[in-house]
Amino acid sequence: MATQTFSLPKTAARLERMPPYGFELINRRIAQLSAEGVDVIRLDMGSPDMPPPPPVIERLQRSAANPTYHSYGSYRGLPAFREAVANYYARRFGVLLDPDKEILPLIGSKEGIVNLALAFLDRGDAAIAPDLNYPAYTMGTLMAGGDVILMHLDPARNYAPDLNALRDHPDLRRAKLLWVNYPNNPTGATCDLSLYEELIAFCRQHGLLLCSDNPYAEVVYDGYRAPSALQVEGALECTVEFMSLSKLYNMAGWRLGACLARREVIEALLTIKSNMDSGHFRPIYEAGALALNETPQSWIDARNAVYQARRDALLAACPSIGLSAFKTSGSLYVWARVQDGDDTAYVGAALERARVSLTPGSMYGPAGKGYVRLSVGVADERLGEAIARLQTWYAQKD
Repeated sequence: MATQTFSLPKTAARLERMPPYGFELINRRIAQLSAEGVDVIRLDMGSPDMPPPPPVIERLQRSAANPTYHSYGSYRGLPAFREAVANYYARRFGVLLDPDKEILPLIGSKEGIVNLALAFLDRGDAAIAPDLNYPAYTMGTLMAGGDVILMHLDPARNYAPDLNALRDHPDLRRAKLLWVNYPNNPTGATCDLSLYEELIAFCRQHGLLLCSDNPYAEVVYDGYRAPSALQVEGALECTVEFMSLSKLYNMAGWRLGACLARREVIEALLTIKSNMDSGHFRPIYEAGALALNETPQSWIDARNAVYQARRDALLAACPSIGLSAFKTSGSLYVWARVQDGDDTAYVGAALERARVSLTPGSMYGPAGKGYVRLSVGVADERLGEAIARLQTWYAQKD
């Protein structure tokens, strides 16, 4: 008897609105090259290459050895971790938060960003995202059935939002969320507190929730000190901030972050989260709390000095590899314009010929076309080799 061919059910319509994740496509090609024995140096990923502080790792090891610590965790996370986040914000920004009502631990801030869209957006609603943005802001909106309104970031003003143009947008009345991110990914642009004051006034006027993604607050150079949007007087009324230990303490693979917001926002996000996942592994919470409470500023400063030296090496190399760089005082990235204008072609050729992987700027929105992003999250020796490969390729490419 012949076996009947099974027809797979049609996938959800939401997938038709969502392109494949850019880094997944990059990973596939690098995997193919690696399988062929090709050595690719990755300057595309914003992942710290150095480990967390040693006491953090030691705390994880000790906690994981506890036989009682392997059950499900609380949906609200470990109280000690929430208190550590509150203590960090009080110490670092002078912001006072209730750890029980205004802080929700996350399994990495990315899931919180996407889940916030699911908590607030219905079909017909909209979210405002920069025209250069971390893709989770727009993908979360599309996943929720909402529409994206792009807000221009002005390169002439250090990539500050053009709120004047936004005021006249015909769909502004449909918007519920407005996303910002400083120090910025992908540009590395920074801001001062006055920008957050301007943004919060705009959000109050138009009934928007300001969503501040702030994972790079401690990845800074040149004496710059990053603020938090929550430092603005009365900000908590209309502001949500996301923080993460990924870049803060080199804990990207640990997937530990937090959302900070008024109680009603926390409860809405928790409703989504608690129906999707459980709490994190307790030893990770304990190690994260120790990182927040006990890591000295000297450790952060030493780490940032390494990043700054790498940033300077990339800035110096850019003219010799066909790039014009934007000098940044924050984040893990160098943002650079492709002198020939085609970011996709440049990135493709750099991978295939120089065996160096970069990120095309167009992955971050329409304003990224013609730019590339380079990461400083690679060991010094490998970074030097990557620069040499790119210089050799670019000198011979014509």
